[in-house]
Amino acid sequence: MSSRRTAAVAGSLVAASFSAVVILSGTAGAEDEGPASRKGGKVVDEAPAGVKLTTLLPEKISVDNGSEKTALTATVKNDGNKDSGKIQLLVVGFDGLTVKNVQGCSPIAGNNLPEGSNSGFSCPIDNLAAGKSKAYAVDATYDLGKTGKICLPVRASDGKKTFWQQGPVPFGTTNPSPDAPATPLLLGTDNKPVSPGKPDSPGGKELPKTGPARDLLPLGAAGASLLAAGAAGMWWSRRRSARQEV
Repeated sequence: MSSRRTAAVAGSLVAASFSAVVILSGTAGAEDEGPASRKGGKVVDEAPAGVKLTTLLPEKISVDNGSEKTALTATVKNDGNKDSGKIQLLVVGFDGLTVKNVQGCSPIAGNNLPEGSNSGFSCPIDNLAAGKSKAYAVDATYDLGKTGKICLPVRASDGKKTFWQQGPVPFGTTNPSPDAPATPLLLGTDNKPVSPGKPDSPGGKELPKTGPARDLLPLGAAGASLLAAGAAGMWWSRRRSARQEV
């Protein structure tokens, strides 16, 4: 094989390796939320005649093990045959789950948060037509060293009645994955916290590490292996070419 052809093959290997790393980095930690669920929901106060309000949460979310960030969709729905009128949806976090932002909603002041919660947002809705729903993008963090819960109350605009409340319902896993890029959590599952960190670590929640590779290869070991294979191919081809020219 000529040196020019060998170099072309080696270049293809590196390009393929780079593409694989890009693909892996784009999908690492991405998790399909799966079907939405009313799990943990119940009617509290009777809604106006013809109005039937419920909420939905994803069956599955994914928490980045490095940043502890996660995202989910909270949905409020009117399954009745009449419009709801003015209502409000609250998105409230408990324990290890902290709500950081809800698109289009306002943070609830600390002294107005429901008892036992650590964060919350209020989403006023002027009217939810019969058979319609409204979805909200929720940004949150989840401390995998703790259990975590979320709650979605749907209340009258004056806050005097709660027509529906989902939760506080847990997200969690019985099989923590501290060395993986992300940990999938299931709705309605009590979280089994990861092993505690070193005694002198901040908060005692440092995730176990298997070695420096965890810090050096955030894109995943498979992508790094492909990149190494491409680099090795280039080194081998250059060495062989040098021998042929001697």
